[in-house]
Amino acid sequence: MTSRLVILRPEPGASTTADRARKQGWAATVIPLFEIAPLDWDPPGPDAFDAVLMTSANSARSGGIGLARYHYLPLYAVGAQTAEAAQAIGFETIIAGASDVEEMADRLRADGMRRIFHPAGEATRPFDETGLTVTRTPVYAAARVAPPDLTDAVGSGDILLVHSPRSGRYLDELCTAQAVARETLSLVAISEAALAAAGRSWRTAIAAERPTDDAMLAAASSLGGAGAIG
Repeated sequence: MTSRLVILRPEPGASTTADRARKQGWAATVIPLFEIAPLDWDPPGPDAFDAVLMTSANSARSGGIGLARYHYLPLYAVGAQTAEAAQAIGFETIIAGASDVEEMADRLRADGMRRIFHPAGEATRPFDETGLTVTRTPVYAAARVAPPDLTDAVGSGDILLVHSPRSGRYLDELCTAQAVARETLSLVAISEAALAAAGRSWRTAIAAERPTDDAMLAAASSLGGAGAIG
């Protein structure tokens, strides 16, 4: 039996992950548990900041014209997708490469950046802000979609990809409410926090070594996935 990936993250990131997975030989299905919605926000004065920190491509996609005020500031992007999204909306100086916000915070400190503007989601993962003054402004929210019928949508042997603790919690609630046979399913989480949020009783459940799609796909392959196809 060939394993199939079930990708639970919101669009458009879900399709990006699915495309990457298919190029590696996976069968992939997208079942977003959340949808991204822009928020109304008041841009603080850009002169108060040394740099912009962007930890999700959703910030660039959802921030709207208010982000144009900061295009002249250096932007520190967590992950390649975030960097690409920031470039697409007009940021000129982009420092990218780190896949973890903790690493990027270290880079900000090393570069002497102290006053940081962080356009972010309504819910964000905390990080060590020592030496930094971070002004965090929510520019988007992730809202739960109507409960999908997981008993019909997932099948024995599937590997579920969980990209956030919130997705893990919602998945746990849905599986409990719908009596999903977790013992027939495997799960790969983007972090230990997302893994813990997804509950127990999975056939196999592991966290990726790093919070990236590539690391999650590598973890899935370790469970006997794409590498075993054929």
